[in-house]
Amino acid sequence: MTEKKLETLLVNVGREKKYTQGAVNPLIQRTSSVIFDTVEHMQHALKHHTKGELIYGRRGTMTHFAFRDAMTELEGGAGCALYPSGTAAVTNSILAFVKTGDHVLMTGNAYEPSQAFCDKVLKKMGITTDYFDPMIGKDIASLIKPNTTVLFLESPGSLTMEVQDVPAIVRAARKVNPEIVIIIDNTWSAGILFKALEFGIDISVQSATKYIIGHSDGMLGTAVANARCWEQLRERSYLLGQIADPDTVYMATRGLHTLAVRLKQQEKNSIKIAKWLAKRPEVAEVYHPALPSCPGHRYFKRDFTGSCGLFSFLLNTVLTPEQVADYLDNMKHFKMAFSWGGFESLILDKQPEFLQTVRHYNPPKKTGTLFRLHIGLEDPQDLMGDLEAGFARLASR
Repeated sequence: MTEKKLETLLVNVGREKKYTQGAVNPLIQRTSSVIFDTVEHMQHALKHHTKGELIYGRRGTMTHFAFRDAMTELEGGAGCALYPSGTAAVTNSILAFVKTGDHVLMTGNAYEPSQAFCDKVLKKMGITTDYFDPMIGKDIASLIKPNTTVLFLESPGSLTMEVQDVPAIVRAARKVNPEIVIIIDNTWSAGILFKALEFGIDISVQSATKYIIGHSDGMLGTAVANARCWEQLRERSYLLGQIADPDTVYMATRGLHTLAVRLKQQEKNSIKIAKWLAKRPEVAEVYHPALPSCPGHRYFKRDFTGSCGLFSFLLNTVLTPEQVADYLDNMKHFKMAFSWGGFESLILDKQPEFLQTVRHYNPPKKTGTLFRLHIGLEDPQDLMGDLEAGFARLASR
């Protein structure tokens, strides 16, 4: 039997008959209590709850099981834990493997709340964090201490999109400490464009709020773990009270079935717009992993099977607050929002001083205003017209 292609797999995952009961999609099962008819039935369920037996709503319903099975199959793990947001997936995955006195290594281009968690929460627990240059590669070995228990990656990185040499980092880290737990924020790839666990990562975390749900109407986090880490991740997350509501989980399962076609179109649109921006006189640099101008582009070509709609570009000047407001307030198609991954196009600005405050290493200095774009499903000509009109407004001020 031939292996299913990704597009076929995405259409079928989570649709086993035990979850759908003959419907197209899994049923939404809402419950806190699970009724047992006999003591024997209850004892059987308790013994086999990790294999999909219902015991209690916080352990999950059939709606949860369908999505967890789908994510586990897609990312090639031993199991999938669910959380009410992507940030909760990040923080709980770290918490599951640290204790007082431990040391965490985190990439210096990680999502700002991930860094803040280390600096404001882990620090109070007596857990120290050091940050490293995302392009460090095999030299990560020099930063691993005897008490380093977690190595946290994010590739491409937040805002400036550096793509890390994950295989080199993993090999070097394992050589120093075979037991170190390596976690990656894999949201940009939706867990399918970069198969993290195949590269030696222990836990692939993502915000399913983004591309998996895909319509900007729900919040959800996932963490798919390998066999070595799955049981501890599952039980520690349970003890920390983590669960996601079944209605949102249902939307995530449904979103999986159209993920491939959405990503392909958003990749096509984003590359077209990124190449157009790279030729604009107002633009100093474009940070799209699929373009040679992006740091780590060679690793992207080697390790990823495609790209998505999220990237950034840097203007060759620093805009005043008034210029930024005029540029953003008058967009017709791009809207301002802090999330991304939906069908709609979004834009946010970041000034050089902000980038410096969220980088705990010595990154290349950025001297212009940076804009992060999420390219949706609109016609790219309309989106380029929107950006072009914005450049014209800047020129007229």
